[in-house]
Amino acid sequence: MGPHPAVAAIRLAVRRVLHDILNEASRTPAYSPHGGENRTADDSRPAGVVPAPGSPHERPPSPLVLVACSGGADSMALASALAFEAPKLGFRAGGVTVDHGLQPGSDLRAEEVALRLREMGLDPVDSVAVTVGREGGPEAAARDARYAALDAAAARHGATAILLGHTRDDQAETVLLGLARGSGIRSLSGMAAVSGADGRYRRPFLQLDRQTARKACMVQSLPVWDDPHNADPAYTRSRLRHEGLPALEKALGKGVVEALARTAQLSRDDADALDTWARQAAASVRDAAGLLECAKLYALPPAVRRRILRRAAIEAGAPAGSLFARHIEEVDRLITGWRGQGAINLPGKVVAQRQGGRLVIRQG
Repeated sequence: MGPHPAVAAIRLAVRRVLHDILNEASRTPAYSPHGGENRTADDSRPAGVVPAPGSPHERPPSPLVLVACSGGADSMALASALAFEAPKLGFRAGGVTVDHGLQPGSDLRAEEVALRLREMGLDPVDSVAVTVGREGGPEAAARDARYAALDAAAARHGATAILLGHTRDDQAETVLLGLARGSGIRSLSGMAAVSGADGRYRRPFLQLDRQTARKACMVQSLPVWDDPHNADPAYTRSRLRHEGLPALEKALGKGVVEALARTAQLSRDDADALDTWARQAAASVRDAAGLLECAKLYALPPAVRRRILRRAAIEAGAPAGSLFARHIEEVDRLITGWRGQGAINLPGKVVAQRQGGRLVIRQG
């Protein structure tokens, strides 16, 4: 008899991601799959002979994949699937748990999670304490601290990738939060299956619901920790999870989560296409001195033009996280609604103004 359907589902999702990593790495000339060494033309030793440590033909270590684990059902299920699948594909599997220090006893909880990961056979396993700042609100500050710790762990161990346990339910919540901000199609695209520097972060569970992960933990007798912050109405995502989404399902019927996740993928495809168009068009709207020409910008579709304006503002020094749709709309009016208005002040002390048919965006 095979594994429980929930266990089979999480393992298949992880297996697919590991295969993706192998396929991407195999396109790199220096790569040899399953941790095997590349044999050079002058390597005449018999097949199967393991080279001595330090020799020119010493076998490189197998690639390492880490799982970010909070101890919750999603990440515990992900860790169990990685521990099962990684050795079969020639990967080493490790884990990282982050102590945000936001609750009493969080350090002990992190050590318990690290112990569980080691019991699964993961190695290396890190328990990392971070200091959460205040910028952007508690949720954003905790996220920033967490990703910084994960990046540092990947660098410390030379990890090829880090797996994150975000599910289809998390994706639906992210789409609704983006919709509430009114930040455009990129916000509606939710979380990418692959993100970060060199595609470091992978999200295998974006097509699986939260209940599947919890069921997989239950049938495998994996202990699960439910973070009280996830039920705290002080947090926007918590209110959305426990009040907003249930209200939508009551009003619209079942299937809202699946529809929102599907919207995320369609939006991401559209946003990626528009970003590519904007990158290709950016050079054609500049003059010989590199200044943006208003007439050429005006001729572009608004979605493409505004992407070019946003990129120009960021290149001039405007922080991407502080540059909102309203800022870009004001700059866009210098092109589409020109009435002699003055300069537009942007975050990061960046100024945009129209001069002689050119749009100048620079530090003020």
